[in-house]
Amino acid sequence: MRQLRSLLFTAYLMLSACAFGLVMAALFFLPHRVQFALARTWARGVLWMLGALCGLRYVVEGAEHLPAGNHVAMSNHTSAWETVAFFVLLPTQVWVLKRELLWIPFVGWGLRLLKPIAIDRGAGHRAVSQVVEQGQARLDDGLWIVIFPEGTRVLPGQQRKYGASGAMLAIASGRKIVPIAHDAGEYWPRRGLLKKPGLIRVVIGPPIDPAGKEPRALTEEIRASIESQSAKIAAAK
Repeated sequence: MRQLRSLLFTAYLMLSACAFGLVMAALFFLPHRVQFALARTWARGVLWMLGALCGLRYVVEGAEHLPAGNHVAMSNHTSAWETVAFFVLLPTQVWVLKRELLWIPFVGWGLRLLKPIAIDRGAGHRAVSQVVEQGQARLDDGLWIVIFPEGTRVLPGQQRKYGASGAMLAIASGRKIVPIAHDAGEYWPRRGLLKKPGLIRVVIGPPIDPAGKEPRALTEEIRASIESQSAKIAAAK
């Protein structure tokens, strides 16, 4: 039965994502905040279906740590879940993502209208400069920036080098880093069809002030915060 429910949810996710892209493309003339509101409505529907069909829900701890204004959120990346849930959990935002995602039919059309910072991951320093330059422009527009510093999804408990672009953006803009940890990969695994019922824990840590810090040290502080919170989530199981 769990396999069937997971299959039904996956079918819903794919079909609704295609419909979302078509609707967004048809309403391309709407301002970004309205486009984002549409995306958030879609995401809420996906999370509701995930709970109804697969018994997978979530709880957020530390929401009081979200500072006023708009800042840079950085999170571990273990599942597709967070790419949906962050639409709901965080204020109006744009993401740093690999540009290939914009080439996906239907889905990519919708993503493009959400003003992402689409980078070529093989571009090295040029990609970092793009994140800093375009990120400051998005922040000036009042938007949050969401970055997955590992650059790709990893297995729960696996460690991967963090990119420095988020730290460099925070230093250049003077905005805070908000570290976020979660255990979604334990229930919706990377490239996994089967969804396990349970309760995903999301922990929003205290914001990190970049003032007076250099990128390498700040990146390490971000990594330590996210991994410490992830370890506490794992230990509580």
